[in-house]
Amino acid sequence: MNRLSRKDRRGFLASALGAGAYAALAHVPAARAAQEEPPRRLAPLKASRDRRIRTVVGLRPYRPEGFVLTNERLGEKVVVHNYGHGGGGVSLSWGVALLAAEQARNLEDRSVAVLGCGVVGLSTARVLQRRGKAVTLYTRELPPETTSNVAGALWYPTHVYEPGRVSSTFLERFGLASRLAHREFQSYVGPEYGVRWLETYTLRTEPEPPGHEPAGGTELYPEIRRYADSRTFSGYSHVRRFTSLMIEPQIYLRALLRDFHVAGGKVVIGELKTREEVARLPERVVFNCTGLGARALFGDQGMASMRGQIEVLLPQPELDYGYLANSLYMFPRADGVILGGTFEAGNWSMDADEATTTRIIEGNAQIARGPRGSRQ
Repeated sequence: MNRLSRKDRRGFLASALGAGAYAALAHVPAARAAQEEPPRRLAPLKASRDRRIRTVVGLRPYRPEGFVLTNERLGEKVVVHNYGHGGGGVSLSWGVALLAAEQARNLEDRSVAVLGCGVVGLSTARVLQRRGKAVTLYTRELPPETTSNVAGALWYPTHVYEPGRVSSTFLERFGLASRLAHREFQSYVGPEYGVRWLETYTLRTEPEPPGHEPAGGTELYPEIRRYADSRTFSGYSHVRRFTSLMIEPQIYLRALLRDFHVAGGKVVIGELKTREEVARLPERVVFNCTGLGARALFGDQGMASMRGQIEVLLPQPELDYGYLANSLYMFPRADGVILGGTFEAGNWSMDADEATTTRIIEGNAQIARGPRGSRQ
């Protein structure tokens, strides 16, 4: 695996984000101490089966050892692998795209190929275009048919790896990718790209373990507040409030694909099934962003499926918050209220499970029925 030295990382960050942004990241203060300000009144979720408009199943590309960011020689070609991001694909997309492009910084080829048109492939293609590359995107599917389109897409990079099976080097890279991605997504806030800030709650019946930090690091979640009062939210006695980014995949992915075309990008529709087919591509530098497809295409048997099932209810424009409560979550989007969820490692089934539907809808309905704080 190509690794950036500490000096190289500093230089790369400064060039990627700008000196001012890099300085800000380097000196972000620790999270504020818990404050006992009363929570506001929250609009109630209407969680019932008769409001369901669709059930969606997706297979996340999960590797217990974490995502792959490495170079491989394939005859005269260089393949830059960028896949296996589990439940954090949308969240990490810009960060891993920047790191993947950095791994090819010494390759002077102007024409490059990107495999895969999900969020990681599109982000990688756009980063390369900004660096003056002529990019051809090879893909079997286009949005809205990609796995990225069925993501919940709150900026919260969880279920990316199995604790205890990753190295300190990987964790450092994961943190760097999180910070880079978070900063880049801020540039896309607004209706054109379907990205906005969202007040979010994590709900627990027990205190957080000592030293616990939210996914990616506390500094990436502005206005963290903690409450230890069973009246706070649906009887959960330990609640954390923070602000994160909500990404609407149906809007965001179309906008990225549009930007790719406007910048002169070319798309070739078709499925690459073997290394030999990849070797016959005209481009000498290839970025592999095939996600779960890397298992068959490049023989990565460490790649597993992490099945996810979500229930989508009729939109509720009055909902201006989201929450995560163990395996359940709720995110309001323009295309519907997203209820989850499932994180089933090793499950390759694309069939909707009726028992899971019941658990998700009834579990979220129970949260909605619980007590709430009152507006001051």
